[in-house]
Amino acid sequence: MKKIHLYITILFVVAMANQAIAQQEYMFTHYMFNKMAINPGFTGTEDALSITGIHRSQWVAFEGAPTTQNITAHMPIEGKNFGVGLGISNDQIGPTQNIGINGNFAYHLKVNEEATLGLGLRAGINFFSNKLTSLKTVNTNDVAFAENISNKMLPNVGFGAFYYTDKYFAGISTPKLLQNNLDVNDPTGTSLAIAHEKRHYFLMGGSIFDLTSDGQFKIKPTTLIKITGGAPIQLDLTGNVIYKEQISAGLSWRTGDAIGLLLGYNFNKDFSVGYSFDFSYTNTTFNYNGGSHEIMLQYNIPRGTSSSTPKYY
Repeated sequence: MKKIHLYITILFVVAMANQAIAQQEYMFTHYMFNKMAINPGFTGTEDALSITGIHRSQWVAFEGAPTTQNITAHMPIEGKNFGVGLGISNDQIGPTQNIGINGNFAYHLKVNEEATLGLGLRAGINFFSNKLTSLKTVNTNDVAFAENISNKMLPNVGFGAFYYTDKYFAGISTPKLLQNNLDVNDPTGTSLAIAHEKRHYFLMGGSIFDLTSDGQFKIKPTTLIKITGGAPIQLDLTGNVIYKEQISAGLSWRTGDAIGLLLGYNFNKDFSVGYSFDFSYTNTTFNYNGGSHEIMLQYNIPRGTSSSTPKYY
C-alpha cells in the first residue's frame, strides 16, 4: 500500500507541475446514455422527463483512484421547440474533489421531416477542493502544497449542437468554454497558479441497424472523440447488440486506456439499467488496478398521457 501511495503522489505532483496538461473531464463508458452531460444540445429530446444516474469506480484497488457520480434530468417544454435540463456531478480523485451544478437550455430546429437539430447552452458552477496538505512531498517545505483549496467557485458556460433522427445522431460540443485557474497563495500572499481547467471538445455519433429481418436483433455502434490541448486525442468506440428491445450486450475500446464489456436490461419502455467493466490494457496502469466498474440507471416519466418509446439515439 505504501508503494501504491507513493506512485499516486508522484503522478499527482507531476500533473500539477505541468499545469494539468492531462484530460480533466470525467469520463463514462455509458456515454451513449448520458449525452446531456456531454452535449447540452441533447436537452429535451425525450418526450418525457428523462432522469439518468451513473456511478463509476475507476481503477479499483488503486489507492486514491477516481470515483464519479453524475445525475441528469431533462424534458421538453410542451408546445414549444425547446427543452430544459439540470445536471449534478461529483468527481473525486485522491485529495481533489470537483462538484458541478449545471443548467441546460436547448432549442430544437426541424431540419426536415426526419431530422432535428438541437442547439444548446449550458451555464453552471463548479466547487473545487484540494487537500494539498494531505500529500506527502519530497520537499516538506514546498509552498505549493502548504495551503488547501476549499470550495473554490468556478463559473463556466458551454455550447453544443446535436443532430438526430430516429435512427442516427451526431453532435459537437464544448461543455466548458472558460479555462479557470486553480490557484493557491504561498505564505507571502503571492498567488501560485499551479493548474488550470482545460477546454475540451467532444465529437459524438451513432446509429442503429437491424441484424435480422424480423428486427429482433439490432446493433448500435457509437463513438465519442475527446480533444483537449496538451493531451492525445482520445477515441471511444462501442458496439451494442440489442435483443427484442430489452436485453443488450456490447464491447467498447478506448484508445490508450481500456477495453470494456457493457450489459443492459430494459424492464419496460421507461426503466432501464446498465453495467460495464473496463480493463486497462496499457503498461502504465495495467499492473496497479483491478479494472473500472460502472452502474447506470435511467427512468423516463412520460408527459401527460403520452407513452415513451425506446430511443436509439
